[in-house]
Amino acid sequence: MYIIKVRGKAKIPDYIQLRNDKFVLIAYFRADRPLKKLERLGLEGKEEKLKLLIEKIPFGRLEPFDL
Repeated sequence: MYIIKVRGKAKIPDYIQLRNDKFVLIAYFRADRPLKKLERLGLEGKEEKLKLLIEKIPFGRLEPFDL
């Protein structure tokens, strides 16, 4: 799985994209609200790790993601 942080402009907020190994978009959510809808991705219980990862990764760079 891969993660990318996309910078918003003006009134558009920053977003996070989660992509599978074939780079197909599987989740798209606001960077300031990453803790919603994680159970449908099988990531429940990993909210803190995901929050720390989102804060750490740079904007616009595709990063491997494995929690």
